[in-house]
Amino acid sequence: MYLRHFGLVEPPFRITPDTDFAYAVEGHQEALNTLLLALNEGEGFVKIVGEVGTGKTLLCRRLLRSLGEGWVTAYFPNPSLDADTLFLALAEELGIKDVDGLNHYHLVRRITLALLDLARKKKRVVLCIDEAQAMPIETLESLRLLSNLETEKRKLLHIVLFGQPELDEKLQRNEVRQLLQRISFHYRLGGMKKSEIGAYVAYRLRVAGHRGEALFTPRALRGLHRASGGVPRLVNILAHKALLAVYGEGRHLAKLRHVRMARRDTEGARRIGLIW
Repeated sequence: MYLRHFGLVEPPFRITPDTDFAYAVEGHQEALNTLLLALNEGEGFVKIVGEVGTGKTLLCRRLLRSLGEGWVTAYFPNPSLDADTLFLALAEELGIKDVDGLNHYHLVRRITLALLDLARKKKRVVLCIDEAQAMPIETLESLRLLSNLETEKRKLLHIVLFGQPELDEKLQRNEVRQLLQRISFHYRLGGMKKSEIGAYVAYRLRVAGHRGEALFTPRALRGLHRASGGVPRLVNILAHKALLAVYGEGRHLAKLRHVRMARRDTEGARRIGLIW
């Protein structure tokens, strides 16, 4: 690897959602602010939609880290479950014991009692569901019924859906129209602006230990934006491959030609064209 060559202590462009490397570009910060506002307002459902690679999972983890001690959190990374299995998973996240074998009515009752107990302790509960576009229609509808649990003052359970654009298509179906009406806050994640790429790359390099001169020329950064469309995952993949190409030449500065080399080796990357 090129770590020692560039004065790094860890890989700067891994595509895993590590919050230590989270750089607050404008879109992500607006989305996080929307989530925090909606939860503090007591909304039952919130929705975040974005294309593949725009950082939905990272945003979810940033949200979970941002919530204070007054919150109890549950996280489902793979919601492709039937309704009963999802309810069992929620019971497990809430620390409810001895639920195996319960029928649906008694399972929901146990969850309701647990949520009421947390409310008495001044605790609020949020369930974050990643890849929500994979959730079956029947499970989505059961989730809506679960969101009905409330006291006279507030919801007992807040639900945040993170999904690809297919989630919006699914929510347009007649069977879940009531759920769609309950989503009062939503945000659509997009790619980074061209003006944000340089700061994003520099931040990740700095977190990874780099303390020297810039490793990417301005033209290379513009090429990164053009080839990636500003999608963070593609930026990371292209930047990593560009540094590999620089390292292979024994050099220390990524130029536009290195980004072009990375682009040719990356599925989904766009043609760069002329960059001045």
